[in-house]
Amino acid sequence: MTAVVRAPATQEGPGPGQDSAPGKAGSMPGWLGRHRTPAALWAVVAAALALVLWAQLAPQGDAVPLSPNNAGPTGARAVTQILGRHGVEVHAAGNFEAAMAALEAGASPTLLLYDRGGFLDEPRLQELAASAERVVLVSPRLPTLAALSSSIHQAGVVPDASPELEPGCGLPDAEAAGPVSGKSGFIYDGGTSCYRPAGSPAGVLAMEDNGRLTVLGSTGILNNDRLDDLGHAALAVRTLGASPDLVWYLPTVEDLQTGSSPQTLDELAPDWVRFLGPWLALVAAAAIAWRGRRLGPLVFEPLPVVVKAVETAEGRARLYHDSHAVDQARDNLRAGTLVRLSGHLRLGAGSTAAQVIDAAAQHLGQPARQLHQLVNEHPRTEARLVAWSRELDTLEKEVKSR
Repeated sequence: MTAVVRAPATQEGPGPGQDSAPGKAGSMPGWLGRHRTPAALWAVVAAALALVLWAQLAPQGDAVPLSPNNAGPTGARAVTQILGRHGVEVHAAGNFEAAMAALEAGASPTLLLYDRGGFLDEPRLQELAASAERVVLVSPRLPTLAALSSSIHQAGVVPDASPELEPGCGLPDAEAAGPVSGKSGFIYDGGTSCYRPAGSPAGVLAMEDNGRLTVLGSTGILNNDRLDDLGHAALAVRTLGASPDLVWYLPTVEDLQTGSSPQTLDELAPDWVRFLGPWLALVAAAAIAWRGRRLGPLVFEPLPVVVKAVETAEGRARLYHDSHAVDQARDNLRAGTLVRLSGHLRLGAGSTAAQVIDAAAQHLGQPARQLHQLVNEHPRTEARLVAWSRELDTLEKEVKSR
């Protein structure tokens, strides 16, 4: 007896009250359940890469020269960190009001001022100096230095022949720091000057007798890329770390006084310009009267102008003589002689130089070798060129006379 087994009916979808199978393809919860560990690892790796990219692309301070937030070669972030390890709190002031507030809040503060654009006027410079216990000017401009000191004056730049400078003074800080680089530095005279080039009384470092004002004529001593050279770090720490508070102030264009009207050209010009102007006007008038005299009447010349052949020949000869063109003159003389001989001997325009010389030798009854040497000679001096041209002229006359 044969048993018939019926296949169950195929369900097109879940019945009422039934859910899909947990591991069905295309189900997100099922996929996460099977790949939970790899997904977690990939998420950790992606987060780590995002942190690395953010750290590399995030702004790293600024790019202002000698800025305490600038980690580049021209910045001063390294020296501020070294000062912080020695117990000096560095206050970076972004404007004049912030600098004054930091000076008033500090305990016997030291002010580092690097006004490379000359943005501060004399009243504000004196106000800053009065609020600080000590002032360190870095490569100051002439108006800045004149407003803060009457005893220290700029004396030029460090010569290229003095790349390394010794202290050469009695200041304890300079003697303890040792030599520094004088590259691209300025020197100052007055007070106590140190790091003087050979034969100069002025130095890169100058300090007033009362010790309240110090002028440092080189930004390279404080830069990040040269801080570990020679005694730069020691000199920077000893010069700037005398007090527990250091106000680091780099004036910007925001510190300009815009309330008052700008000076006119007459106010900016020195007093002697008023005498120079009339004098220049008088000199200009004299020059016009001297060189501006009227020329003669115009001369009308008919065109075209006929120039004689002898004049062009003489002019070309003078040009050859002035430029010492012996070879060019020789080629022209040789070519002219051969053309005229070819025409006289009726050899035609297609004859070569050797054919013309051979025909001339046969016509004169002379050895062809001798004429070849004469015509193909290369004079080396102007005197020989003149003699050779005369020999060619004699040869041409002999051929035409027979």
